[in-house]
Amino acid sequence: MLAAQDVAQRCKELGIIALHIKLQATGGNRTKTPGPGAQSALRALARSGMKIGRIEDVTPIPPDSTRRKGGCCGCRL
Repeated sequence: MLAAQDVAQRCKELGIIALHIKLQATGGNRTKTPGPGAQSALRALARSGMKIGRIEDVTPIPPDSTRRKGGCCGCRL
């Protein structure tokens, strides 16, 4: 959230008033949804007065399934 506020302040100094935002999660065989930090950063940008044009999810998703680590019987912890 603090980083998003700094970005918004710097954009205002440069004269940028509108943004297109790309969100990216880890992807692959890990989580494919952006975490709660992405939502709070997006909210901070909107509250600081920036106009948000397009929100795009650019998470890398493999065309085939990739195996998770842990061997054939899974990871035992």
